[in-house]
Amino acid sequence: MRMVDFFDSQLILVHVGEKTKSKEEKIKALISGFSDNGDEKVKLIWKQGDPVEVIISTAKDHNADLIMLGAIPRENFLKFYIGSIARKITRNAHCSVLLLIEPSEDLRPCNHIVVNGLEDEKTKQTILDSLEVAQNLGAQKITIVEEISQEEIHVVVEDDQSLLKDTLIKEQLSKSKEQRVYDILNEVPEANKKGVLVKTQSIFGKRGYSIGHYAKVVAADLLIMSAPEKTTFWDRIFPHDLEHILTELPTDVLIMR
Repeated sequence: MRMVDFFDSQLILVHVGEKTKSKEEKIKALISGFSDNGDEKVKLIWKQGDPVEVIISTAKDHNADLIMLGAIPRENFLKFYIGSIARKITRNAHCSVLLLIEPSEDLRPCNHIVVNGLEDEKTKQTILDSLEVAQNLGAQKITIVEEISQEEIHVVVEDDQSLLKDTLIKEQLSKSKEQRVYDILNEVPEANKKGVLVKTQSIFGKRGYSIGHYAKVVAADLLIMSAPEKTTFWDRIFPHDLEHILTELPTDVLIMR
Protein backbone atom coordinates (compact mmCIF):
# COMPACT_ATOMS: atom_id res chain seq x y z
CA MET A 1 0.00 0.00 0.00
CA ARG A 2 2.94 2.35 0.61
CA MET A 3 4.23 1.56 -2.88
CA VAL A 4 0.79 2.47 -4.24
CA ASP A 5 1.20 5.93 -2.72
CA PHE A 6 4.87 6.32 -3.66
CA PHE A 7 4.21 5.55 -7.33
CA ASP A 8 0.62 6.87 -7.53
CA SER A 9 -0.52 3.51 -8.83
CA GLN A 10 -3.17 0.85 -8.35
CA LEU A 11 -2.77 -2.46 -6.56
CA ILE A 12 -4.09 -5.83 -7.65
CA LEU A 13 -4.07 -8.07 -4.61
CA VAL A 14 -4.12 -11.78 -5.52
CA HIS A 15 -5.06 -14.44 -2.99
CA VAL A 16 -4.50 -17.93 -4.33
CA GLY A 17 -6.75 -20.20 -2.33
CA GLU A 18 -10.20 -20.45 -0.82
CA LYS A 19 -12.15 -17.26 -0.25
CA THR A 20 -13.56 -17.03 3.25
CA LYS A 21 -15.32 -14.29 5.13
CA SER A 22 -12.61 -14.06 7.80
CA LYS A 23 -9.84 -13.73 5.20
CA GLU A 24 -11.77 -11.06 3.34
CA GLU A 25 -12.41 -9.07 6.51
CA LYS A 26 -8.72 -9.17 7.50
CA ILE A 27 -7.53 -7.98 4.09
CA LYS A 28 -10.15 -5.24 3.85
CA ALA A 29 -9.23 -4.04 7.35
CA LEU A 30 -5.58 -3.67 6.27
CA ILE A 31 -6.53 -1.78 3.13
CA SER A 32 -9.06 0.58 4.71
CA GLY A 33 -6.79 1.26 7.68
CA PHE A 34 -3.95 2.44 5.49
CA SER A 35 -5.44 5.60 3.99
CA ASP A 36 -8.79 7.26 3.43
CA ASN A 37 -9.12 6.11 -0.16
CA GLY A 38 -7.02 2.94 0.12
CA ASP A 39 -9.86 0.62 -0.87
CA GLU A 40 -10.44 2.64 -4.06
CA LYS A 41 -6.91 1.93 -5.28
CA VAL A 42 -7.06 -1.82 -4.66
CA LYS A 43 -8.65 -4.63 -6.62
CA LEU A 44 -8.89 -7.90 -4.71
CA ILE A 45 -8.82 -11.12 -6.73
CA TRP A 46 -9.51 -14.61 -5.38
CA LYS A 47 -8.44 -17.60 -7.47
CA GLN A 48 -7.87 -21.30 -6.98
CA GLY A 49 -4.99 -23.10 -8.68
CA ASP A 50 -1.23 -23.23 -8.89
CA PRO A 51 0.19 -20.07 -7.23
CA VAL A 52 2.85 -19.46 -9.88
CA GLU A 53 0.46 -19.85 -12.82
CA VAL A 54 -2.28 -17.80 -11.15
CA ILE A 55 -0.01 -14.88 -10.20
CA ILE A 56 1.77 -14.73 -13.57
CA SER A 57 -1.47 -15.00 -15.59
CA THR A 58 -3.22 -12.39 -13.41
CA ALA A 59 -0.30 -9.98 -13.87
CA LYS A 60 -0.44 -10.48 -17.64
CA ASP A 61 -4.23 -10.14 -17.83
CA HIS A 62 -4.09 -6.81 -15.98
CA ASN A 63 -0.95 -5.57 -17.77
CA ALA A 64 0.86 -5.14 -14.46
CA ASP A 65 4.13 -3.20 -14.31
CA LEU A 66 5.37 -4.90 -11.16
CA ILE A 67 4.86 -8.09 -9.17
CA MET A 68 5.64 -7.81 -5.45
CA LEU A 69 6.49 -10.96 -3.53
CA GLY A 70 7.70 -11.96 -0.11
CA ALA A 71 10.85 -14.11 -0.32
CA ILE A 72 12.94 -16.26 2.00
CA PRO A 73 16.46 -14.80 2.31
CA ARG A 74 18.20 -18.16 2.03
CA GLU A 75 17.09 -21.59 0.89
CA ASN A 76 18.88 -24.89 1.09
CA PHE A 77 20.05 -26.51 -2.15
CA LEU A 78 17.16 -28.97 -2.38
CA LYS A 79 14.51 -26.28 -2.10
CA PHE A 80 16.43 -24.02 -4.47
CA TYR A 81 16.69 -26.83 -7.02
CA ILE A 82 12.96 -27.55 -6.86
CA GLY A 83 12.21 -23.83 -6.97
CA SER A 84 10.09 -21.80 -4.58
CA ILE A 85 7.07 -19.82 -5.72
CA ALA A 86 9.06 -16.58 -5.60
CA ARG A 87 11.89 -17.95 -7.72
CA LYS A 88 9.61 -19.50 -10.34
CA ILE A 89 7.69 -16.25 -10.70
CA THR A 90 10.93 -14.28 -10.90
CA ARG A 91 12.17 -16.45 -13.76
CA ASN A 92 8.92 -16.43 -15.75
CA ALA A 93 7.20 -13.10 -15.12
CA HIS A 94 6.63 -10.74 -18.07
CA CYS A 95 7.19 -7.65 -15.91
CA SER A 96 9.52 -6.38 -13.18
CA VAL A 97 9.56 -8.26 -9.87
CA LEU A 98 10.22 -6.90 -6.38
CA LEU A 99 11.35 -9.43 -3.76
CA LEU A 100 10.90 -8.30 -0.17
CA ILE A 101 12.88 -10.30 2.38
CA GLU A 102 11.87 -8.40 5.52
CA PRO A 103 8.54 -6.60 5.05
CA SER A 104 7.76 -4.23 7.89
CA GLU A 105 4.53 -2.67 9.10
CA ASP A 106 6.52 0.43 10.01
CA LEU A 107 7.92 2.57 7.21
CA ARG A 108 11.66 2.06 6.81
CA PRO A 109 13.43 4.69 4.72
CA CYS A 110 15.15 3.61 1.52
CA ASN A 111 18.40 5.55 1.68
CA HIS A 112 20.87 3.62 -0.48
CA ILE A 113 20.16 1.78 -3.75
CA VAL A 114 22.75 -0.40 -5.48
CA VAL A 115 22.29 -0.85 -9.24
CA ASN A 116 23.94 -3.38 -11.54
CA GLY A 117 25.89 -1.45 -14.20
CA LEU A 118 26.92 -4.51 -16.21
CA GLU A 119 27.80 -3.78 -19.86
CA ASP A 120 24.56 -4.82 -21.52
CA GLU A 121 22.02 -3.26 -23.87
CA LYS A 122 19.42 -3.22 -21.06
CA THR A 123 21.65 -1.45 -18.53
CA LYS A 124 21.00 2.11 -19.75
CA GLN A 125 17.23 1.69 -19.27
CA THR A 126 17.77 -0.01 -15.91
CA ILE A 127 19.84 2.98 -14.71
CA LEU A 128 17.18 5.43 -15.93
CA ASP A 129 14.44 3.42 -14.21
CA SER A 130 16.54 3.19 -11.04
CA LEU A 131 16.76 6.98 -10.85
CA GLU A 132 12.97 7.17 -11.15
CA VAL A 133 12.61 4.57 -8.39
CA ALA A 134 15.03 6.53 -6.21
CA GLN A 135 13.03 9.73 -6.69
CA ASN A 136 9.76 8.03 -5.78
CA LEU A 137 11.18 6.24 -2.74
CA GLY A 138 13.08 9.29 -1.54
CA ALA A 139 16.46 7.54 -1.73
CA GLN A 140 19.47 9.77 -1.13
CA LYS A 141 22.15 7.68 -2.80
CA ILE A 142 22.60 5.36 -5.78
CA THR A 143 25.75 3.32 -6.37
CA ILE A 144 26.08 1.89 -9.88
CA VAL A 145 28.28 -1.19 -9.61
CA GLU A 146 30.28 -2.66 -12.45
CA GLU A 147 31.36 -6.25 -11.85
CA ILE A 148 34.64 -7.20 -13.51
CA SER A 149 35.48 -10.88 -13.74
CA GLN A 150 39.02 -12.24 -13.41
CA GLU A 151 38.80 -13.54 -16.98
CA GLU A 152 38.96 -9.94 -18.23
CA ILE A 153 42.38 -9.39 -16.64
CA HIS A 154 44.43 -12.28 -18.11
CA VAL A 155 47.31 -11.94 -15.64
CA VAL A 156 48.66 -14.68 -13.39
CA VAL A 157 50.12 -13.05 -10.27
CA GLU A 158 53.40 -14.80 -9.45
CA ASP A 159 55.75 -11.99 -8.38
CA ASP A 160 55.91 -8.24 -7.75
CA GLN A 161 56.10 -7.41 -11.45
CA SER A 162 53.01 -9.44 -12.36
CA LEU A 163 51.21 -8.00 -9.32
CA LEU A 164 51.95 -4.47 -10.58
CA LYS A 165 50.72 -5.40 -14.05
CA ASP A 166 47.55 -6.89 -12.53
CA THR A 167 46.95 -3.69 -10.54
CA LEU A 168 47.45 -1.43 -13.59
CA ILE A 169 45.06 -3.50 -15.72
CA LYS A 170 42.44 -3.37 -12.98
CA GLU A 171 42.77 0.40 -12.78
CA GLN A 172 42.43 0.76 -16.56
CA LEU A 173 39.42 -1.53 -16.65
CA SER A 174 37.79 0.35 -13.77
CA LYS A 175 38.24 3.71 -15.51
CA SER A 176 36.88 2.33 -18.79
CA LYS A 177 33.80 0.80 -17.14
CA GLU A 178 33.11 3.90 -15.06
CA GLN A 179 33.40 6.16 -18.12
CA ARG A 180 30.72 4.09 -19.87
CA VAL A 181 28.39 4.67 -16.89
CA TYR A 182 29.25 8.40 -16.82
CA ASP A 183 28.33 8.64 -20.51
CA ILE A 184 24.91 7.19 -19.69
CA LEU A 185 24.42 9.53 -16.73
CA ASN A 186 25.38 12.57 -18.83
CA GLU A 187 22.35 11.87 -21.04
CA VAL A 188 20.00 11.90 -18.03
CA PRO A 189 18.20 15.21 -17.38
CA GLU A 190 19.35 16.90 -14.18
CA ALA A 191 15.78 16.87 -12.84
CA ASN A 192 15.89 13.06 -12.80
CA LYS A 193 19.02 13.14 -10.61
CA LYS A 194 17.93 15.94 -8.31
CA GLY A 195 18.47 15.16 -4.63
CA VAL A 196 20.20 11.85 -5.37
CA LEU A 197 23.94 11.32 -4.97
CA VAL A 198 25.03 9.03 -7.82
CA LYS A 199 28.33 7.15 -7.49
CA THR A 200 30.05 4.42 -9.48
CA GLN A 201 32.00 1.47 -8.11
CA SER A 202 34.00 -1.24 -9.87
CA ILE A 203 34.35 -4.57 -8.07
CA PHE A 204 36.26 -7.68 -9.07
CA GLY A 205 34.87 -11.18 -8.72
CA LYS A 206 32.20 -13.59 -9.86
CA ARG A 207 29.23 -11.83 -11.42
CA GLY A 208 26.08 -11.92 -9.37
CA TYR A 209 27.83 -13.14 -6.25
CA SER A 210 30.09 -10.06 -6.06
CA ILE A 211 27.36 -7.44 -6.36
CA GLY A 212 25.19 -9.34 -3.88
CA HIS A 213 28.05 -9.40 -1.40
CA TYR A 214 28.74 -5.70 -2.01
CA ALA A 215 25.08 -4.77 -1.43
CA LYS A 216 25.15 -6.69 1.83
CA VAL A 217 28.44 -5.15 3.04
CA VAL A 218 27.30 -1.55 2.38
CA ALA A 219 23.89 -2.35 3.93
CA ALA A 220 21.99 -1.26 0.81
CA ASP A 221 18.22 -0.95 1.21
CA LEU A 222 17.53 -2.12 -2.34
CA LEU A 223 19.46 -3.94 -5.08
CA ILE A 224 18.30 -3.37 -8.66
CA MET A 225 19.24 -5.88 -11.38
CA SER A 226 18.36 -6.16 -15.06
CA ALA A 227 16.31 -9.24 -15.85
CA PRO A 228 18.12 -11.90 -17.93
CA GLU A 229 16.89 -12.74 -21.41
CA LYS A 230 16.34 -16.37 -20.50
CA THR A 231 16.97 -18.60 -17.52
CA THR A 232 17.57 -22.24 -18.36
CA PHE A 233 17.36 -25.47 -16.41
CA TRP A 234 21.16 -25.64 -16.22
CA ASP A 235 21.31 -22.14 -14.70
CA ARG A 236 19.47 -23.52 -11.69
CA ILE A 237 22.00 -26.27 -11.18
CA PHE A 238 25.06 -24.14 -12.01
CA PRO A 239 23.87 -20.67 -11.00
CA HIS A 240 25.43 -17.47 -12.30
CA ASP A 241 24.68 -13.73 -12.40
CA LEU A 242 21.10 -13.21 -11.19
CA GLU A 243 20.84 -16.81 -10.00
CA HIS A 244 23.54 -16.10 -7.42
CA ILE A 245 21.40 -13.24 -6.10
CA LEU A 246 18.36 -15.50 -5.90
CA THR A 247 20.32 -18.13 -3.98
CA GLU A 248 20.95 -15.79 -1.07
CA LEU A 249 19.11 -12.49 -1.22
CA PRO A 250 21.35 -9.79 0.31
CA THR A 251 18.51 -7.27 0.69
CA ASP A 252 15.26 -6.41 -1.06
CA VAL A 253 15.80 -7.00 -4.79
CA LEU A 254 14.09 -5.32 -7.74
CA ILE A 255 14.50 -7.18 -11.04
CA MET A 256 13.84 -4.79 -13.93
CA ARG A 257 12.15 -5.82 -17.14
